[in-house]
Amino acid sequence: MRTEAECPFCEIVQRDAPDAREVYRDEHSVAFFPLEPATLGHTLLVPRNHIPDIWSLDDETASHLARVTLALSHAVRRATAPEGLNIIQSNGVAATQSVFHLHIHIVPRWPGDELGRIWPPETSYSDKQKDEVWERLRHECRKVGSE
Repeated sequence: MRTEAECPFCEIVQRDAPDAREVYRDEHSVAFFPLEPATLGHTLLVPRNHIPDIWSLDDETASHLARVTLALSHAVRRATAPEGLNIIQSNGVAATQSVFHLHIHIVPRWPGDELGRIWPPETSYSDKQKDEVWERLRHECRKVGSE
């Protein structure tokens, strides 16, 4: 994992990345094209503060990112006329996070594009496995309102 000083997204935020194709900037966030877009119009939105993942995200920044994600999704739609759109936010190596600065992918989609399917057509979890996780998650979700 890179440190904040080595973070490529912090370089973009600080305007130290001359190759960045920036599309949006405000006092809390920056949006730009990734170096290797999954589709044309694929845009990354990052907070200006170095926040490694969603578990480190504060409510105020989360609210701002949600509003900007919606606005950028409309902008991407107007600019690229996609037939669909994925909003992807990954956390941790197991979820394919490769840059440990929280980022939201806004990915316009077309049938047969390079990204392909992102969900398996089916899974093989038993009802017992699903019920066990369901119970644990319900228990944790009951705490959400009181935190």
